[in-house]
Amino acid sequence: MTLVLWFALSVICDVAGQLCFKLGADRLPDVDGRALVLAALRDSWICWGILIYLVEVVVWLRILAEVPLSIAFPIASLNFLGVTLASAVFLKERVVRRQWLGACLITLGVVIVARTA
Repeated sequence: MTLVLWFALSVICDVAGQLCFKLGADRLPDVDGRALVLAALRDSWICWGILIYLVEVVVWLRILAEVPLSIAFPIASLNFLGVTLASAVFLKERVVRRQWLGACLITLGVVIVARTA
């Protein structure tokens, strides 16, 4: 698998995991401490998020075996744009211009960093 595909899979996993965590967090009871942890571990969305993040760890380790961290980490920050887009599309969250601008500026920074490699 090419490095570009590994990065794409990493971002997809991160975005999907965040969506699952958000869906699960919205269903959690208003409790603290151990009760919150137990409720989270019983929620199917949160369990899916954890599973996706475990896949993400394996993908990320594969990337780090090939690319310097100083390059890999900025590229992985494409998840900012991905999460913003996914929250608007899938969760129907309102994303204002300033949020889009910030996500796009981060993406521009990623392009600048990636081109130095």
